[in-house]
Amino acid sequence: MTNTPCNPASRLVPSAIMLLLALGACATPVGHSNRPMQTYDRDTEYQVEERPGGFALTIYYSRYQFIPESDAVALACCSSLTAIAHEVAERRGRRIQQVNEQRIRLSMGRNGVTGITSCSATAPVDYAEAAAR
Repeated sequence: MTNTPCNPASRLVPSAIMLLLALGACATPVGHSNRPMQTYDRDTEYQVEERPGGFALTIYYSRYQFIPESDAVALACCSSLTAIAHEVAERRGRRIQQVNEQRIRLSMGRNGVTGITSCSATAPVDYAEAAAR
Protein backbone atom coordinates (compact mmCIF):
# COMPACT_ATOMS: atom_id res chain seq x y z
CA MET A 1 0.00 0.00 0.00
CA THR A 2 1.57 3.24 -1.10
CA ASN A 3 1.02 6.62 0.42
CA THR A 4 -0.39 8.62 -2.47
CA PRO A 5 -2.69 11.65 -2.43
CA CYS A 6 -5.53 9.37 -3.52
CA ASN A 7 -5.00 7.05 -0.54
CA PRO A 8 -7.30 8.12 2.39
CA ALA A 9 -4.72 6.88 4.92
CA SER A 10 -2.30 9.55 3.72
CA ARG A 11 -4.72 12.26 4.91
CA LEU A 12 -5.85 10.48 8.08
CA VAL A 13 -2.47 10.24 9.81
CA PRO A 14 -1.54 13.96 9.57
CA SER A 15 -5.07 14.90 10.64
CA ALA A 16 -4.86 12.63 13.66
CA ILE A 17 -1.46 14.05 14.61
CA MET A 18 -2.78 17.64 14.36
CA LEU A 19 -5.78 16.75 16.53
CA LEU A 20 -3.55 15.22 19.19
CA LEU A 21 -1.28 18.27 19.18
CA ALA A 22 -4.25 20.63 19.50
CA LEU A 23 -5.70 18.65 22.40
CA GLY A 24 -2.31 18.43 24.06
CA ALA A 25 -2.04 22.21 24.04
CA CYS A 26 -5.11 22.52 26.27
CA ALA A 27 -5.19 22.20 30.03
CA THR A 28 -8.16 23.05 32.21
CA PRO A 29 -8.07 23.76 35.93
CA VAL A 30 -9.53 21.24 38.32
CA GLY A 31 -13.14 22.02 39.16
CA HIS A 32 -13.69 22.38 42.93
CA SER A 33 -17.48 22.31 42.70
CA ASN A 34 -20.08 20.90 40.36
CA ARG A 35 -22.81 23.31 41.49
CA PRO A 36 -23.98 26.15 39.21
CA MET A 37 -21.95 29.35 39.27
CA GLN A 38 -23.10 32.98 39.27
CA THR A 39 -21.50 35.61 37.06
CA TYR A 40 -19.48 38.22 38.93
CA ASP A 41 -17.86 40.06 36.03
CA ARG A 42 -16.63 39.40 32.50
CA ASP A 43 -13.81 37.15 33.71
CA THR A 44 -15.20 35.65 36.91
CA GLU A 45 -17.91 33.27 38.09
CA TYR A 46 -18.47 32.18 41.68
CA GLN A 47 -20.44 29.83 43.88
CA VAL A 48 -21.16 30.01 47.63
CA GLU A 49 -21.76 26.97 49.81
CA GLU A 50 -22.96 27.48 53.37
CA ARG A 51 -20.98 25.95 56.22
CA PRO A 52 -20.98 26.44 60.02
CA GLY A 53 -19.47 29.78 60.99
CA GLY A 54 -19.19 31.05 57.42
CA PHE A 55 -19.22 29.75 53.87
CA ALA A 56 -17.03 28.10 51.28
CA LEU A 57 -16.37 30.19 48.18
CA THR A 58 -15.39 28.75 44.82
CA ILE A 59 -14.49 30.90 41.83
CA TYR A 60 -13.56 30.34 38.20
CA TYR A 61 -11.47 33.10 36.63
CA SER A 62 -10.24 33.21 33.03
CA ARG A 63 -8.85 35.74 30.60
CA TYR A 64 -7.05 35.97 27.27
CA GLN A 65 -3.27 36.34 27.36
CA PHE A 66 -1.14 36.57 24.24
CA ILE A 67 1.96 35.87 26.33
CA PRO A 68 1.13 33.39 29.11
CA GLU A 69 1.60 34.83 32.58
CA SER A 70 0.19 32.27 34.98
CA ASP A 71 1.46 34.17 38.02
CA ALA A 72 -0.59 37.23 37.05
CA VAL A 73 -3.73 35.12 36.59
CA ALA A 74 -3.15 33.32 39.90
CA LEU A 75 -2.79 36.66 41.71
CA ALA A 76 -5.92 38.06 40.03
CA CYS A 77 -7.77 34.85 40.90
CA CYS A 78 -6.88 35.10 44.60
CA SER A 79 -7.71 38.82 44.64
CA SER A 80 -11.12 38.12 43.08
CA LEU A 81 -11.80 35.38 45.62
CA THR A 82 -11.04 37.76 48.49
CA ALA A 83 -13.10 40.62 47.01
CA ILE A 84 -16.10 38.37 46.35
CA ALA A 85 -15.86 36.92 49.89
CA HIS A 86 -16.09 40.43 51.36
CA GLU A 87 -19.00 41.36 49.07
CA VAL A 88 -20.97 38.21 49.91
CA ALA A 89 -20.50 38.80 53.63
CA GLU A 90 -21.42 42.48 53.29
CA ARG A 91 -24.68 41.60 51.51
CA ARG A 92 -25.46 39.38 54.49
CA GLY A 93 -24.66 42.14 56.96
CA ARG A 94 -21.65 40.26 58.29
CA ARG A 95 -17.91 40.77 58.49
CA ILE A 96 -15.33 38.11 57.74
CA GLN A 97 -11.92 37.18 59.03
CA GLN A 98 -8.99 37.64 56.69
CA VAL A 99 -8.98 34.84 54.12
CA ASN A 100 -6.04 32.57 54.92
CA GLU A 101 -4.03 32.34 51.67
CA GLN A 102 -2.61 28.99 52.75
CA ARG A 103 -6.12 27.51 52.71
CA ILE A 104 -6.89 28.62 49.15
CA ARG A 105 -6.84 25.62 46.82
CA LEU A 106 -5.81 26.86 43.40
CA SER A 107 -5.72 25.09 40.06
CA MET A 108 -4.45 26.66 36.83
CA GLY A 109 -4.98 25.79 33.18
CA ARG A 110 -4.24 27.21 29.75
CA ASN A 111 -5.69 26.64 26.32
CA GLY A 112 -2.78 27.21 23.96
CA VAL A 113 -5.05 27.35 20.95
CA THR A 114 -7.33 30.16 22.19
CA GLY A 115 -4.82 31.85 24.53
CA ILE A 116 -7.18 31.64 27.51
CA THR A 117 -5.50 31.17 30.89
CA SER A 118 -7.89 30.06 33.62
CA CYS A 119 -7.92 29.47 37.32
CA SER A 120 -10.23 27.67 39.71
CA ALA A 121 -9.95 28.47 43.41
CA THR A 122 -11.82 27.59 46.57
CA ALA A 123 -11.41 28.64 50.18
CA PRO A 124 -13.29 28.52 53.47
CA VAL A 125 -14.44 31.94 54.65
CA ASP A 126 -15.12 32.46 58.35
CA TYR A 127 -17.32 35.17 59.82
CA ALA A 128 -15.48 37.53 62.17
CA GLU A 129 -18.19 37.11 64.84
CA ALA A 130 -17.80 33.32 64.78
CA ALA A 131 -14.16 33.61 65.84
CA ALA A 132 -14.97 35.90 68.75
CA ARG A 133 -17.25 33.31 70.39
